[in-house]
Amino acid sequence: MALIELRDVRKMYRVAGETICALNGVSLDIEEGEFISIIGPSGSGKSTLMHLLGCLDIPTEGSLKLDGIDLSRAGSNQLAEIRNRKIGFVFQAYNLLSRLNVLQNVELPMIYSGTSARERCEKAARALERVGLQDRVRHRPCQLSGGQSQRVAIARALVNDPKMILADEPTGNLDSHAGQVILDLLRDLNGKGRTIIMVTHDPKIAAQTRRKIEIQDGKII
Repeated sequence: MALIELRDVRKMYRVAGETICALNGVSLDIEEGEFISIIGPSGSGKSTLMHLLGCLDIPTEGSLKLDGIDLSRAGSNQLAEIRNRKIGFVFQAYNLLSRLNVLQNVELPMIYSGTSARERCEKAARALERVGLQDRVRHRPCQLSGGQSQRVAIARALVNDPKMILADEPTGNLDSHAGQVILDLLRDLNGKGRTIIMVTHDPKIAAQTRRKIEIQDGKII
């Protein structure tokens, strides 16, 4: 059984009185332990596909399963629970809270899952050690470089031991060296069994993943 199964998925939106078909009949399997990239031009549907894979939305038509759970008609509470337990997110803009230090930022997903304060601190410290930032736990985001900020975001994504990491343009705000450090880190995590799904517009970045899914006009090509 695939970790993610999409079958004949369509996603429609109403915009200014018109129906826009963002995804048009997409079927896709992603196996546990894969490292894949999703690539396509602006407006191709890749962001919509990312929202579905990240359980941020549900299909208008078709079926979506994650880890054997049918989420095609899931409500917002069920989707939120699945996201917290099974998916770690890494964003282009890092999405760190400036008023919190590094350790506190990494602890955030565990607050929502009801983990005790002591366990949160221990698990966050271990996650930061995995990304090589054990000496930055008391720093605030403004004291970090872009590459360090993205490593904090990856630690935060790992802290609940999710089934997969969904990375949206994770190198988009970084120079080439820092971007390569992040890609190497994601590859290392994948080598240890973590499923990685990365959305990118850069063919050179996509070429470093094991499988590339190209989307255009709402369809996989």
